[in-house]
Amino acid sequence: MRWKLTVEYDGGPFVGWQRQNNGPSVQQALEEAVEGFTQERALVQGAGRTDAGVHALAQVAHVDIAKPADGRTVRDALNHHLGAHPIAVLTAEAVDDDFHARFSATGRAYLYRVLNRRAPAALTRRRVWHVGRALDADAMAAAAARLLGRHDFTSFRAAECQADSPVKTLDRLDVARVGEEIHLIVEARSFLHHQVRNFAGTLKRVGEGAWTPDDVARILAARDRRAAGPTAPAHGLYLTRVVY
Repeated sequence: MRWKLTVEYDGGPFVGWQRQNNGPSVQQALEEAVEGFTQERALVQGAGRTDAGVHALAQVAHVDIAKPADGRTVRDALNHHLGAHPIAVLTAEAVDDDFHARFSATGRAYLYRVLNRRAPAALTRRRVWHVGRALDADAMAAAAARLLGRHDFTSFRAAECQADSPVKTLDRLDVARVGEEIHLIVEARSFLHHQVRNFAGTLKRVGEGAWTPDDVARILAARDRRAAGPTAPAHGLYLTRVVY
């Protein structure tokens, strides 16, 4: 049976979603939980390979399990075997064999959180990017609008990005102040490596007054990573939704 898993996790202790030789990953923890439950070695495939430190509110994965079980049992058993890992399987749903967590997805949504106050974060220090200097969220929103649509996003692409093309269609990039935080809500079918974090780093420069929305349009047109702002910290980023 193929199971679609919706998973929440704190990315702080992990080297990212994908199995790697240099430390624990979310994928590894889930695969070990499946083996603990079923005594089967199984591949858990995710909708996206979140980087080290990036969190997820609703990552989606799939796994094939031979052991008979219902969705509630799969969910509860995996959570039991995950033990102390900061990972929770929220739901386990039986799906057709042609469902693929990554290739069946038609959209992905991310949230980037900026804590914008003078005092540093105490309770959320590994959950937000703290920026002590006051930011103009309205200017950031105006600049974000210049990035919507289908473009060559080379200026916001990490050097190690493995995507075939830098051309992507950005469906949504909203910027809004929420209490002491500024939230960036970003939606597209797929993203380049570090694209959202590079948006955040660039828009922060706009919020500080260093750049204008017109500057962001020029940065986009430059197709040069050196023209854009810094890559924002991973711990402010959350995968919030995968669309099918």
